[in-house]
Amino acid sequence: MTTHTTSRRPALLDRVVRTIQERRLFSPGQHLLLAVSGGPDSIALLSLLATLAPSWRLKLTVVHFNYGLRSSESDGDETFVSSFCQARNIPLVVRRPVLAKQRRASSLQQLARWARYEAMKSLAHELHADRIVTGHTANDQAETMLMWMLRGAGLTGLTGMPFIRDKIIARPLLRTTREEILSYLKQENLSYRQDSSNLTGLYRRNQVRRDLLPVMEDITPGIVRLLERQADILRTDDAYLEQVVDELYRSLITVDAKGEQRFERQAVDVLPDALKRRLVRHILKSTDRELRAPSLRVVESVLRFLSGKSKGRRVSLRGADIIRDRERMVVIRPKGQDQASDRRPAIPVAGPVPVLVPSTVYWPGTGQEIHVQEMTRQAAEPLLKHRTRERAVFDMARLSAPLVLRPWQAGDRIHPRGMRGKSKKLQDFFTDSKLTREERTRIPLLASPEGILWVVGQREDERFVARKHTSRCLVATVYSQGEREGAE
Repeated sequence: MTTHTTSRRPALLDRVVRTIQERRLFSPGQHLLLAVSGGPDSIALLSLLATLAPSWRLKLTVVHFNYGLRSSESDGDETFVSSFCQARNIPLVVRRPVLAKQRRASSLQQLARWARYEAMKSLAHELHADRIVTGHTANDQAETMLMWMLRGAGLTGLTGMPFIRDKIIARPLLRTTREEILSYLKQENLSYRQDSSNLTGLYRRNQVRRDLLPVMEDITPGIVRLLERQADILRTDDAYLEQVVDELYRSLITVDAKGEQRFERQAVDVLPDALKRRLVRHILKSTDRELRAPSLRVVESVLRFLSGKSKGRRVSLRGADIIRDRERMVVIRPKGQDQASDRRPAIPVAGPVPVLVPSTVYWPGTGQEIHVQEMTRQAAEPLLKHRTRERAVFDMARLSAPLVLRPWQAGDRIHPRGMRGKSKKLQDFFTDSKLTREERTRIPLLASPEGILWVVGQREDERFVARKHTSRCLVATVYSQGEREGAE
């Protein structure tokens, strides 16, 4: 393998940095876990971030998966990635998972993809990585959209892949085409591996890539960019509709202590079909242990049941039973209420715990350490430019002592940052964040006599954050257990 060292900053890097900043994919000083297969996309990603790492103070760790599905070719990929990382002094973790058919995986590729994501999340937690970074490109986005289109997907499916998934998986190359990737690799004189399975017609994605996209490119030059732009538009529309449905859910659905959801049939019947479909999808998703969305077929069957077109007063689904109670009320009863997925004994939550400035306070509910210190505006400026969920910066002039860490209480309200001064019940905020009752009791709140400053690691209160004319800042940082000791 030949590498080319130059002081010139690649033009592609500037474009990728803009995507990272605009989409807030990650921030300087964070630990990134990079998924690298050895193919052109992941090698370009690793090269770009290795170039960016010194100025952004990034800590990089590479993970490579060797499934052994292509015998010596798979081992060759592993050797190549290992040499690439060794030459750049980047830590590498190799995983060799054994695939067993399970869940709803329809193909070996889909099964491997699911196993890869689960393993990466586990490894990120183990290494205290802030983000998992993958090399998905604009071409991957176009292929994904077309595959969902061929399945007859609705608006949500046609939005393609998000720039950030599950709040941890980031895709900084999603605006970069495969042609730009290959041009960059050639310019930097970087070699890469080719996966022979990508050339076979056994998989639908390969058929879309090899047969369908070239035809569409002939008809409409620049089709990849067009589909990328369409995904952005549809994603914005989908996000707005989800916001509307969230508000409908809070106003129409009541949830009791056992997790049973109840609503008036008539209140749902009068909704437009588009909102009705999404509301039922939202309700059923909340009953799934892994928060998986139901299929369109399941949603339509539930809608027929609610409209009275299906016989019987009960429908049994994977995660819940739906019961027509009398003629007006519908009850969604989650299955296995007596089989909680987490049987660990509750961790006793201390509180309130006094917080001096400066000091570091341990919170037993989450096993986290919260460090607070006072800084000048000038010293805190880099932190204000690159905000993260793990750090909050407040205006010292807007709060007073004593500061405390405490668990949430009934009636707590905050003015969440980004909601233009509107207040919100903390209970509603937790519901929107899909946090269970146990998780809510564990999360610490940083508070002053003036109110709650920070739902730690979640959201600041708009009233107290540092502003343009702030002179003295209170900087609060949360560390997971063991993170500070392992940091470099």
